[in-house]
Amino acid sequence: MKKKVAIIGAGVSGLAAIRSCLEEGLEPTCFERSDDVGGLWKFSDHIEEGRASIYQSVFTNSSKEMMCFPDFPYPDDFPNFMHHSKLQEYITSFAKEKNLLKYIQFETLVTSINKCPDFSTTGKWEVTTEKDGKKETAVFDATMICSGHHVFPHVPKDSFPGLNRFKGKCFHSRDYKEPGIWKGKRVLVIGLGNSGCDIAAELSHVAQQVTISSRSGSWVMSRVWDDGYPWDMVVLTRFQTFLKNNLPTAISDWWYLRQMNARFKHENYGLVPLNRTLRKEPVFNDELPARILCGMVSIKPNVKEFTETSAVFEDGTVFEAIDCVIFATGYGYAYPFLDDSIIKSRNNEITLYKGIFPPQLEKPTMAVIGLVQSLGAAIPTTDLQARWAAQVIKGTCTLPSVNNMMDDIEEKMGEKLTWFGNSATIQTDYIVYMDELASFIGAKPNLLWLFLKDPRLAVEVFFGPCSPYQFRLVGPGKWSGARNAILTQWDRSLKPMKTRVVSKVQKSWFYFYSRLLRFLAVAVLLIALFLVLI
Repeated sequence: MKKKVAIIGAGVSGLAAIRSCLEEGLEPTCFERSDDVGGLWKFSDHIEEGRASIYQSVFTNSSKEMMCFPDFPYPDDFPNFMHHSKLQEYITSFAKEKNLLKYIQFETLVTSINKCPDFSTTGKWEVTTEKDGKKETAVFDATMICSGHHVFPHVPKDSFPGLNRFKGKCFHSRDYKEPGIWKGKRVLVIGLGNSGCDIAAELSHVAQQVTISSRSGSWVMSRVWDDGYPWDMVVLTRFQTFLKNNLPTAISDWWYLRQMNARFKHENYGLVPLNRTLRKEPVFNDELPARILCGMVSIKPNVKEFTETSAVFEDGTVFEAIDCVIFATGYGYAYPFLDDSIIKSRNNEITLYKGIFPPQLEKPTMAVIGLVQSLGAAIPTTDLQARWAAQVIKGTCTLPSVNNMMDDIEEKMGEKLTWFGNSATIQTDYIVYMDELASFIGAKPNLLWLFLKDPRLAVEVFFGPCSPYQFRLVGPGKWSGARNAILTQWDRSLKPMKTRVVSKVQKSWFYFYSRLLRFLAVAVLLIALFLVLI
């Protein structure tokens, strides 16, 4: 009989899980508390309890060629960076095209997931759901948690003395929808992440003054990279990853700082991170530097204390007559339907093998999909996670022993602290992580074989964007269109912008090979310089 799998959430992670289960001959049932697919990307003009929330002006930070399901490219005319409505349109099309909707029970809340009494031998779970006030419990052979981590806002009020005296409006960025109601007001945004910068830049067009308070600073990157191409198609390549991970640390750090400051010098804008070489996820905002330059947004250090109407910063300066404080301070990781001990087995931290499997379970029948964060896009990451998880649940792949998994978690945590810092425990290196997952299911491209068999494809795979199609070239789930998708990805990235005919258009192959020569020249120069210095 087919194994029954309960999937919690019908966002991109849940849809990837459903499809992966079907590919492996499993029987999925997905429970979604709202009335539609999309999860985080399903916009609502009001806050819904237990659901992620986005504001009206949200655009993607990953480009369409880098954030698609690997066998389902976006329509050619879709913009490279999409408004949330366009992405929701794509997600809905994917669900319909892959015939996934019939496996989803909408407006159904999962209230609890518990081990069956015979879990140690069967690995089965009791899943209790509620719909229209009626509760039901069913037994499943496995569960896949796909509910995301943008649901429970983190508001560190205890870190801000005097906040209880503040008489203005105070709320989390999750509650922000649009800027109109703050016209002519003075707004303080706490937090220099993507949401904080987006909201501050947008408010600066209507508010009297906007100030951002940041404890540690951030790198601010543009979506528009060299020669106007999407940043991730230029930056997220196997070649760059190889250099970053193999060059001496001093050279790698120098190169990283040079990339981050390529657009503007961060220290001149008060944005530079305290620890400049940490590879923490940068902010993507094309407008913020200009708003700072125009005086409509100012950057301040951490708030020392609040008064009834103002904020006193650690440098002694004061932001007076504040109408509103918006906490863009991130989210907590919580699964209220699940006992904390299952995924928080060490110092109350999320402890998962490869960011997916609770290592202490007697049977590997639970997987968390979509929790890991990286510089790469979420959709291809969740697709690969779900493919591996489905094979583990089916029994095609096996996990190491508990001790080996815990050793791997400890080793990876040490690497993460070195690269990303203490506050980024779920962050990982995108290409390294994707290759690791792909190798478990036989979907990792064999570059040496590709160079012998198909040199044109091999060059694009290694030196070009590490696009999702690469992970459907071989192995289970192989897609016959993957090769062509890789070889034509530059053309598709240009298609939506070619709305005016010009006399001469730069060919993508020329751009690609010119960049390759520049990278090689820089790499050779840096290695030679390092050898001379030592």
